[in-house]
Amino acid sequence: MGTRDDEYDYLFKVVLIGDSGVGKSNLLSRFTRNEFNLESKSTIGVEFATRSIQVDGKTIKAQIWDTAGQERYRAITSAYYRGAVGALLVYDIAKHLRHLRAVPTDEARAFAEKNNLSFIETSALDSTNVEEAFKNILTEIYRIVSQKQIADRAAHDESPGNNVVDISVPPTTDGQKPNKLQCCQNL
Repeated sequence: MGTRDDEYDYLFKVVLIGDSGVGKSNLLSRFTRNEFNLESKSTIGVEFATRSIQVDGKTIKAQIWDTAGQERYRAITSAYYRGAVGALLVYDIAKHLRHLRAVPTDEARAFAEKNNLSFIETSALDSTNVEEAFKNILTEIYRIVSQKQIADRAAHDESPGNNVVDISVPPTTDGQKPNKLQCCQNL
C-alpha cells in the first residue's frame, strides 16, 4: 500500500550547485525537514531529499539533489545532474565566489539578470525565502512542462491519422452484415 508521499502528479529533479561550504545541505534540510544544523559537515558525493508541494491543484514532488561542492567530487556528481530539470545556484553572501568579501545584493541581482537567471536571497538559518525559492523554481518548471504538454497534445491531435472516426454502414437489403469504414475528420 502506497503512502501519501507516493501520490504525485509530477516528479521534478532539481540540483543544488555551488562551492563547498556555502550552505546547500542546510538549504535542503530547511526546505525538506525544516531543520538547520550549525555543525553540518561537508557533503561527500551526493545526497538527496524529497518534498511535495501543490501548484495549480497538482501535486509536485521535488527530488532535490545536494551535490558536493569540492572539486574532487565533480566527476562523481556530474552523473547526478542527468535528468535534472532545474538547478539552484547557491552561494554564501559573506563569501564572494572564491573571494573573501561580502556580495552586495545589487551585484548578485545583476549577475542573475546577465545570465538570465531568477534571483532570490534566502537564509537557511532563519528560514527567510527558502520556501519561496523552491516553490518559485518548481512552479516555473511545472508551467513550462504543462505548456509543453498542451502544445504537444495540440500538435498530436492535428495530425490526420489521429482524427479517425469509425462509421457503421447499415446492412444492405440483401441481408449482408454492416461494413466498418474509417474516415478522416478535419477539425
